[in-house]
Amino acid sequence: MLTKNKTRILILGGGFAGLHAAIHLDDTLARDPDVEITLVNRDNFFLFTPMLHEVAASDLDLTNIVNPVRKLLKRISFFAGEVEAINLEQKLVTVSHGFDHHHHQLPYDHLVLGLGSITNFFNLPGLEQRALTMKSLGDAIHLRNRLIAHLEEASTECSADVRRPLLTFVVAGGGFAGVETIAGINDFLREAHRFYPALREDMLRVVLVHPGKVILPELGDKLGRYAERKLAERGVEILVNTRVTGVTENSVQLSSGEIIDSKALIWTAGTSPNPALDSLPCMKERGRLKVDEMLRVPDWPGLWALGDCALVPNPKTGQYHPPTAQHALRQGKTLANNLIASVRGGSLKAFSFSTIGQLAAIGRRTGVANIFGINFSGFLAWWMWRTIYLSKLPRFEKKLRVALDWTLDLLFSKDLVQFQTFRAPTVSHSPDSDHLAAAGSVSAPPVLESVS
Repeated sequence: MLTKNKTRILILGGGFAGLHAAIHLDDTLARDPDVEITLVNRDNFFLFTPMLHEVAASDLDLTNIVNPVRKLLKRISFFAGEVEAINLEQKLVTVSHGFDHHHHQLPYDHLVLGLGSITNFFNLPGLEQRALTMKSLGDAIHLRNRLIAHLEEASTECSADVRRPLLTFVVAGGGFAGVETIAGINDFLREAHRFYPALREDMLRVVLVHPGKVILPELGDKLGRYAERKLAERGVEILVNTRVTGVTENSVQLSSGEIIDSKALIWTAGTSPNPALDSLPCMKERGRLKVDEMLRVPDWPGLWALGDCALVPNPKTGQYHPPTAQHALRQGKTLANNLIASVRGGSLKAFSFSTIGQLAAIGRRTGVANIFGINFSGFLAWWMWRTIYLSKLPRFEKKLRVALDWTLDLLFSKDLVQFQTFRAPTVSHSPDSDHLAAAGSVSAPPVLESVS
């Protein structure tokens, strides 16, 4: 008796777009025994990136903005691995995983590309080697560790002559990521310095470098100027119409010719689509795949794309939908419904969505927002930011943990703990000497302490 082959659906990428497509399929098409769906992602968790800067600024515990994929999906298989190659002609995806990075080939009938974007340094001198980034959970933890390490080193007597570059922090990029990052770390540094007796607040220098005429250009001049004014009141220097042109171990070079003595540059000024798409023989523009209104890649049946790596046409404007999280998660739902229609038979629907609003937190319980074309600023905008993003965070458990963190943050100062992954010190002796040491015949080795 012949068995019917299963329809194999492969989703690459577990960000907002790919994961939300999987979540909608998990409750619908994945129930069909003749359909096999697999989600492939490098990390085994979904990262809620809008709150990433709060981890770097010690406002949230690092595990509270991540959700294990296996807890979010009940019927869809999950593969933790790296995408190595995509063969559209043979409908095969090569992935690697494991400690030895061995390879697997995953066949598919439908392939969903939601691989997102990566940081782009634009070949600027020194950036790839020295700049800090804010794209992943590891980036946020690393930035927090660096902030604390700089404070620790600058507070010692032997570092008195090099305090300026240690206590000068530069953020490149005045978009949402850059502004929220600099607001968070500025609050953190100015609260933390009082625990270091050798340091004064006036020793800190926090600089935001933005190539445009006003920060947060997506929110318009009025809210951008408001954000600039509030940040300046809190000690942030804002350099507009200026670009970072290079970085060395001890300095950041600007297009204005100024050289800032600094050992810390945080780069939020550019992204590019995932390089795994470069070799695909599809229509692209600046690395992003062109799709139709149904999120299909033209000329390749069964190939779909969404999120940051796709250019989704907007017939209302004649342009493309912006690569934001609110668009990505709705693209995920539309794509899931269109996949269901493709597999079961039905009509596909075009993706249609207009931006509801945009929000940014700018520190000290202050924010800026534009909702349905109406501007908000100050405490109300900050409250809206927290309320809206908390509602979008998956799973009640994580919502509760974040709400508790925010409540405790009102009562206590920020932690100054570095999250290090060093192994504890060890020692190895021969069995005889160990036996003698235990018996007291020889002196035991000194106790080694590790302080993180």
